[in-house]
Amino acid sequence: MFQPRGAPVTSDHRDSDDARRDGDPHDDHPDASEPQEPDAARERRAREPRTETHAIPTATGLIAIPTGSISVPEYVREASRETAHVHPGDKLSAGRRFAYVLLLGALTALGPFTVDLYLPAFPALESEFDTTAGAVQLTLTGTMVGFAVGQLIVGPLSDVIGRRTPLLIATTLHLFASTCAIFSPDLAVLGITRVLMGIGAAGGAVVAMAMVRDLFAGRRLVIMLSRLALVTGVAPVIAPLIGSGLLQVMPWRGIFVVLACYGALILACALFALPETRPKHDRVSSGNTSIRHRYRVVFTDRVYVGVLAIGAMTFSGLFSYLSSSSFLFQTEYGLSTIQYGMVFAVNSLGLIAGNQIAARLAARFGPQWVLAFSTGMLLVSAIAIPVCAALIDGPWGVIAPLFVFMTSCGFTLPCAQVLALDRHPDAAGTAASVLGAANNGIAGVISPLVGVVAGLTGGITPLSMASIMIACSVLGILALWLVVRPRTLGQLSD
Repeated sequence: MFQPRGAPVTSDHRDSDDARRDGDPHDDHPDASEPQEPDAARERRAREPRTETHAIPTATGLIAIPTGSISVPEYVREASRETAHVHPGDKLSAGRRFAYVLLLGALTALGPFTVDLYLPAFPALESEFDTTAGAVQLTLTGTMVGFAVGQLIVGPLSDVIGRRTPLLIATTLHLFASTCAIFSPDLAVLGITRVLMGIGAAGGAVVAMAMVRDLFAGRRLVIMLSRLALVTGVAPVIAPLIGSGLLQVMPWRGIFVVLACYGALILACALFALPETRPKHDRVSSGNTSIRHRYRVVFTDRVYVGVLAIGAMTFSGLFSYLSSSSFLFQTEYGLSTIQYGMVFAVNSLGLIAGNQIAARLAARFGPQWVLAFSTGMLLVSAIAIPVCAALIDGPWGVIAPLFVFMTSCGFTLPCAQVLALDRHPDAAGTAASVLGAANNGIAGVISPLVGVVAGLTGGITPLSMASIMIACSVLGILALWLVVRPRTLGQLSD
């Protein structure tokens, strides 16, 4: 029943209004007196697409009747986590990202060049210091130990005080030790300087990976880490070749002059061209983040431990090839130095191709599934090395499957780094340091086993080399499916 305008509202109508206002569950039907929306208008409104907007309704009068909307400020949406997080590297232009790749790649290469550049000088060191080959090889062991220990120190430190300061200190130590190595009077002094050089070179390797994680995440992190993994994989391969070329024009001490100049260049770039990527407000306070706490964070992460094992096994297989290939190709198959260098170059191309293809595949399918493919190919190609060598006369029976193995290494290493670092943005330095130390330390222990197997099988043959590579591949596959478990991981963010 309608009431005339200005007429008093009866108790029945007042009760009805109160019931609707209070949400009376027994009053489910609209009042017949309320105007109904025409059927045509209701159908037209139902056909219109519904869109989501960042707006809130506005109202006028005493009764809350929506009459429009207003925009929500950006900071309100950000506070309610409705906007995607933008990483600092996403704002960089393509030119600046390329500059970062060059600079951080140079930082990463300092470690492999420090370790491997002087390997061709071993006979000269043995002759000048009148010592044994085993004693000279201890200088390499000392370098690897220093490189591993340095990463374990620099990484956690860079999480607390920033990236630049540990990098500057470590690179200065490398420059000082390289200069001392030039004037080493005996092998003992050279060994000490080599340990210090390893510690100093570790700064570039760890800080470069941590800086990339500071700047990028998700799929762009895959691309950037694939560039660094390219350097990590190729540098140990080409460093001995460059060292051989340097020995043609200078004595062995000249190699340390080159390393000192390289360290000085890195130090200058770090001082004048490399900004701090970990601001003070992002650094972990010293009160609740001891070194033990940061290590506990990464080592209690199942996925991190799994990819740590995958990366270490892949690197060990790679170093097993590096430590035995010169004997295999030059002694067993009679290749010349130039021909052996060409084999190195071809394998380097496979490593480069694997790195670049892996970046695209990981961004599309996820790094865990790229690892599922690449670890399987590592095993298949390692098994194929002795099989093809028995079926095909000459070195091509080894070179062809070895190329596939090196390409598979290029697929594996950057994806392992992505899964390790993407999960620990607040401890990127610690995560990178453990990853690098494990790769070099475990590879340094496993790769000499090729010589042990060779002693049992009558020399370095395709079988003795491939046996260690097969064992490493099997362990990598087990770590992937039993520890990482790819099906439990999601896709990378954009």
